[in-house]
Amino acid sequence: MDRRETAGAGGGRRILCVCPRYTSSFGMFEHAYPLTDGVRALMPPQGLLVIAAALPPGWEVRFVDENIRPATHEEIQWADAVFVSGMHAQRRQIEAICRRAHMFDRVTVLGGSSVSACPETYPEYDYLHVGELGDATDELFARLAADPNRPERQVVLTTRERRDLTDFPLPAYELADLRRYLTGSIQYSSGCPYHCEFCDIPALYGRNPRLKTPEQVTAELDKLVACGLTGPVYFVDDNFIGNRRAVRELLPALVDWQKARGYPFIFSCEATLNIAKRPEILGLMREAMFETVFCGIETPEPAALEAMAKDHNMMVPLLEAVDTLNRYGLEVVSGIILGLDTDTPDSGRRVVDFIERSHIPMLTINLLQALPRTPLWDRLAAAGRLLDDEERDSNVDFVMPYDEVIAMWRDCMARAFAPAAVLSRYRHQLDHTYPNRLKVPLRDRHVPWRDVVRGLRMLRAVLWEVGVKADYRAEFWKVARACLKRGQIEHLIRIGVMAHHLVMSGRDAVEGRQKASHYSARPQEVPVPAE
Repeated sequence: MDRRETAGAGGGRRILCVCPRYTSSFGMFEHAYPLTDGVRALMPPQGLLVIAAALPPGWEVRFVDENIRPATHEEIQWADAVFVSGMHAQRRQIEAICRRAHMFDRVTVLGGSSVSACPETYPEYDYLHVGELGDATDELFARLAADPNRPERQVVLTTRERRDLTDFPLPAYELADLRRYLTGSIQYSSGCPYHCEFCDIPALYGRNPRLKTPEQVTAELDKLVACGLTGPVYFVDDNFIGNRRAVRELLPALVDWQKARGYPFIFSCEATLNIAKRPEILGLMREAMFETVFCGIETPEPAALEAMAKDHNMMVPLLEAVDTLNRYGLEVVSGIILGLDTDTPDSGRRVVDFIERSHIPMLTINLLQALPRTPLWDRLAAAGRLLDDEERDSNVDFVMPYDEVIAMWRDCMARAFAPAAVLSRYRHQLDHTYPNRLKVPLRDRHVPWRDVVRGLRMLRAVLWEVGVKADYRAEFWKVARACLKRGQIEHLIRIGVMAHHLVMSGRDAVEGRQKASHYSARPQEVPVPAE
């Protein structure tokens, strides 16, 4: 008998899956939401939707993403157990959900990357699920089936045998209100072959990427369409080209799927910058309608890249690599880190200079943060350079004085996201990147009427909020006129929405309203969830 069926033999359970809210940060795109016709969150949480789909037959499940709305007292009381999954950046919200569930004496279960890296951080949860879907998951279900009451002491279940990705269920996308997300999400692989000093992916998920089959991926895409999603879909893989041979097998299947269904999706992904050396992959990505790729460039300084074990970023000169991706219609989004041991007072100027020369419109600029289970954590711990000070935006004792690093970060944010700078970079994309994308005649596109209506609403919001009310509207119209002249309404909407977010985030940073690190532990006011 299947272990999932065995787990359900003790009686059906009611499970409430809750995604913790993220605190405000650059990467959550909150300034974009008012322009996007009802969007309230970035993307659906893959982990929780997979767990929801993996529950034993006969178990009831509900899903709440607290980035969209808080779980109510009634929902918590309905459940036998509350399942939570989250990242380090959601720690305070993870803890708050546990307290709320325990008010009603409900069992709490925590999984995900944060607890898998440092389970000792969460002593209040009843069950900790450490690691990926696997034997620990089966044991958890069996325990809850046998006894839905809270255990006398915390139970830690650690996955020793991971379930193959080929055995993963289709995520329970039907539980999520997909139209409330800025982008859909899908996972193809897990793990990354590289070992960058600051990254915890190899320790958590391995260096040998594990893969789903092309048939699984297209089945998930079919389910997303069936659940009403069209438009952007993000491959949340740690490194899309972690296994290049497998990607070359996946991409033709994506091309065929898109052609057969009228190109309902625009894909984006995360990949190492050495993808620029793979024209055969880039060509297939273009044909599959990939339009954005996130690359962790981290720094334009070669000595810093070598020190962080990211020398694969130097396989092709950085600016040449970005230009190559642009020639295949791929807009590059990048991550930049400040506070590295190799930084000097001139590092900020070199970062801004790189941004200007690369014409990358969207970048996340964060202070270095040491995450558990990384080589960086181990090195700094041995040197006594890890700090536990919630008044700081980083747990790293920098080589440069902290106040100087913060000032450098704010200066970079101010200059990189000044309206004229942002719109100039988008104008470059409009002229030099977007024309290289796959052109599909409208008659061959699957564009539901609801998407047309939504696009018109977004256009109205952009023209009013940015084109009329914004104090930088003159810079916006320099690009908007070019879009209108060419009939590129989709580009106008996207540039208007994204540029607005970047400009407002830059101002938040300068005025102290934004944390300097996505992983910062510095307290922010957490609203009390409403009923």
